[in-house]
Amino acid sequence: MENHKTLIYDLAPRKFGKRGVIWTLFLVVIIIAGIVAYIDQLIKGQEVTNMRDYALWGIYISNFVFFVATSFVGTVTVAILRLTNNSWRTPLVRIAEIISVAAIIMAGITIMIDMARPDRLLNLFIHARLQSPITWDVVIIPTYIVISLLLLYFPLLPDFAILKKHFKKTKPKLSKWYGKLSLNWKGSVAQKTIQTKSIKIIAIMIIPVGILLQTIDAWLFSTTYRTGWDSTNFAPYFISGAFVAGIGALVTVIYVVRRVKKLEHYITDYHFDKLGKLLVLALLLYFYFNINEYLIPSFTAKKDESVHLNTLFTGSYATLFWFVTIVGLIIPIIVLLFKKGRKPYPMFFIGLIVVIGSWWKRFVIVTPTLLHPFLPIQGVPESWRHYFPSLHEWLITIATLAMALLIITILVRYLPVIPIQRTYEEQELLKTDKTIET
Repeated sequence: MENHKTLIYDLAPRKFGKRGVIWTLFLVVIIIAGIVAYIDQLIKGQEVTNMRDYALWGIYISNFVFFVATSFVGTVTVAILRLTNNSWRTPLVRIAEIISVAAIIMAGITIMIDMARPDRLLNLFIHARLQSPITWDVVIIPTYIVISLLLLYFPLLPDFAILKKHFKKTKPKLSKWYGKLSLNWKGSVAQKTIQTKSIKIIAIMIIPVGILLQTIDAWLFSTTYRTGWDSTNFAPYFISGAFVAGIGALVTVIYVVRRVKKLEHYITDYHFDKLGKLLVLALLLYFYFNINEYLIPSFTAKKDESVHLNTLFTGSYATLFWFVTIVGLIIPIIVLLFKKGRKPYPMFFIGLIVVIGSWWKRFVIVTPTLLHPFLPIQGVPESWRHYFPSLHEWLITIATLAMALLIITILVRYLPVIPIQRTYEEQELLKTDKTIET
């Protein structure tokens, strides 16, 4: 019983300290700046952006693809870990699910920002064409959001009941909210059976939905018949890239949460070592698909594709291309192959580098291809031949990233990031096993 009280005290949500308040205000200021820029964009139209007839997607779609990719790990990876009953995943799964929910919500918002006329959003449903990947994207994203929320919520029920009792005297209003969210959880055998079955069903459902989401996202590109996108390799290429972006984000957030909440006793070096092995596996797989995507075509490419590849290898996008390849992919692989590279501190920097590289990778996938249409660019202003985001685009995009971080911050503030009840049960089971061995 004493151990249970200590566990609740360690893992129960706590009020923000000074740094937490400053961090939250910082994110809010960025979001407000982005909202102001977006309102101005709505009033003046897309002319405030640097997107034109050729670079018609730009940074917004790059950002959308990044959010979709990041959401992948918190659902599909966690679902697989849940179904295989890996005990080491216990302190990590909830943080992964929180990241997934934040990322997929922002993916939905980002695609509306890119539309320029959000008042026409309903037309995507009224005039939907089943043969269009965009229609399936519109259907799959809300579905993915709902299932991700359920995968986060159902395992929380026992912890909400614990927090209801924990805050009953000190914070009665908060206790009341936890009580409502717990759905009258009593921990009976019937409730546990229903909860276990529900989580298993949701975990099974979300794996094909998550893979389908990444595949549809890839089809949005590959069905346009553009140089650089016209590839049957794109779906597995996107899925492997999603693993990299998602696990990188997970490592980064886990390190920060672990340090801020002083959870070193629960999230140990062992967990970072496991995440490091998972990340290096994802990086190696993604490296393989990059070789298929860029190296092999360089030997067999036709004229148009040769021009596109030269732009990436030695042209105007070469610096960015080699940065995301060497710094964001190859160096992390080399570092993570060594055990010292899988310690918490180096893992944090590797995770951060991988996330930054993953974001810019999406920019490299989207922009150069748009600037290499089949019909040569001619008879247009010189500025149309190049693209770099305007101040409006940067403010809006950074605001969406800040909003994702704010969602994560709020959820980390009010939810136990490590499952209380499950951790207690595992600790008791471990004690029992040790007693039996003795």
